[in-house]
Amino acid sequence: MNLSPAIAWRYLFTHRSSHFINIISRVTIFGISIGAAALILVLSVFNGFEVLIASMINTFNPDLKVVPVAGKYFDIDSTTLKSLMAIPGVQLISQTIEETAYFEYDERPSTGVMKGVDQNYRRVTTIDSTLLEGDFRLEQDDQMYAVLGAGIARLLSVDVLNVFNQLTVYMANRHQRPGSLQQPFRQRSLYPIAIFGIQQDIDNEYILVPLSFAQDILSRQGQVSALEIKTGVGADEGLVKTEISRTLGDEFMVLNRYQQDEEFMKLMNIEKWMAFAIACLMILLIAFNLVGCLWMIVLDKKKDIAILKALGGTSNFIRDIFVRLGAYFSLIGLGIGILLASTIYFLQKQFGIITIPQGFVIDTYPIEMRFVDLLVVTLTVLTIGLIASLPAALRASRFSSSIRESG
Repeated sequence: MNLSPAIAWRYLFTHRSSHFINIISRVTIFGISIGAAALILVLSVFNGFEVLIASMINTFNPDLKVVPVAGKYFDIDSTTLKSLMAIPGVQLISQTIEETAYFEYDERPSTGVMKGVDQNYRRVTTIDSTLLEGDFRLEQDDQMYAVLGAGIARLLSVDVLNVFNQLTVYMANRHQRPGSLQQPFRQRSLYPIAIFGIQQDIDNEYILVPLSFAQDILSRQGQVSALEIKTGVGADEGLVKTEISRTLGDEFMVLNRYQQDEEFMKLMNIEKWMAFAIACLMILLIAFNLVGCLWMIVLDKKKDIAILKALGGTSNFIRDIFVRLGAYFSLIGLGIGILLASTIYFLQKQFGIITIPQGFVIDTYPIEMRFVDLLVVTLTVLTIGLIASLPAALRASRFSSSIRESG
């Protein structure tokens, strides 16, 4: 029979000779529980922001995006489009073209990204759901329109209700020869019709224009910079991606939603785990309290240790008792911490008890608890607890077996 777990469990709940040790034990468990709850909630809040921002970006990005491996533009023909549409799981394809441009509205200039899109774009993405003003429209009665991001619309002071002012787009004339008297810039005008709000980086840069307008000003008739693809409900995105790559060949890359914003998502993960590491410092500070608590328990149980050694208990047996005692402290604190974090998580999800200052797109902090984060926190707390228990356990294992010397 293995006695060390039973003895460690009894030491956990038995009253000590000093009331101060009992207080320190409770404070230690409380500290571990607060630290564990903090770790879980920090990760959950970052998860919430990750999901929120990803959902916002996904209203602008398609399920899959085809871009060339080399170069920026490529030719696309109806035969290729038909081949792609024939792939099971492909529901819709939008042709787009992007380029940095210079914009001017009512004598107010700004630079940004002109994105030419076709009529399928609003169905491939959910751009309609992000409109703050106006209606999404690209062409009507031979008139072309622009849909602006909220940030660049603010810089240009665009008024979508003003039917008299046009947005002028300037693009470098790539066909101009050295010494030529041609204008160095090509320019075209269209009316701003709507403003969308998605995410700051997108809002500050993008202006959506008709695909034919962008191809004309770029002198890229028949060319695009990307094919944006909407997959069907229940389609296996991985299989669809593989089949598209097989159809188009090695000259093209097929990007899923994560890969389209890979750098941003990686930055989010780095920030998340940096915050986790900082929160771990709090657990390390609490671990010093655990070290002191176990040390005092060891001193309180000197006679018990001597008796156990006199009865044949080895140094390893004594060490195991106090290592397990430290693990029990950590487990109880962890359990209370998970319960506390789960309670706060439920209240935040249901009632939004912690709010965000005005000016953000939401009113309360987003939060999402994941099993993998609970597992990481559990391993972290238990590892720190076991390490913190070693100094006291090693000291206890070196005590003399003489009761008189232990008195």
